[in-house]
Amino acid sequence: MGTRTAAAAPEQAAGRGRVRERILEAGSRLFYADGIRAVSADKVIAAAEVSKVTFYRHFRTKDDLVVAYLDAIAEEERAQLARLRTEDEGDPAAILAALARVLGTVARAPEFRGCAFVNAGAEYADPAHPVRQAVARHRAWYADFFADVAREDGADDPRAAAAELMMLRDGAMVCGDVDDPHAVAPRLASAFAAVLAAHRGAPAGA
Repeated sequence: MGTRTAAAAPEQAAGRGRVRERILEAGSRLFYADGIRAVSADKVIAAAEVSKVTFYRHFRTKDDLVVAYLDAIAEEERAQLARLRTEDEGDPAAILAALARVLGTVARAPEFRGCAFVNAGAEYADPAHPVRQAVARHRAWYADFFADVAREDGADDPRAAAAELMMLRDGAMVCGDVDDPHAVAPRLASAFAAVLAAHRGAPAGA
């Protein structure tokens, strides 16, 4: 009896994990497509085909689900940027050019609705709110990524360069949503290169 119970435990845990992922997948799809505040917990529950009891067993509040949604996207984006740095290691300009191509591809997707973090930040104004804090955490990480790339390129002020690169990235995501998504990659690549060039330190002896 004890052996059977012990063997069943991993299966039960796996089942709970699958249910949690189903709720998260449903919420993520609805939040991104329709806006976070427009989507109620009841709507997610219906889309995930779970009971209220099951939903609240995995997520204490809708805000917890929203934070999980943003954290999952953050994890994907960080892994993607890590791959870009590995593929073009030692070539900051190539890293940013590759990022511009990736963002251009993302912007051309039929379901693209802009940056999930910019969208969430627009819906939650209170900086102390857990959702806004999740946005701030990822944006701070992204700014660090840009600063590291700018520093590797010899930027005179990596943090200033990072702020400009971040602004360009944000603008590209907005343009990809409301303007011409096909123009995102070439224009962003050109703008990224211009920022690096503008911040590149003067050659020794100049």
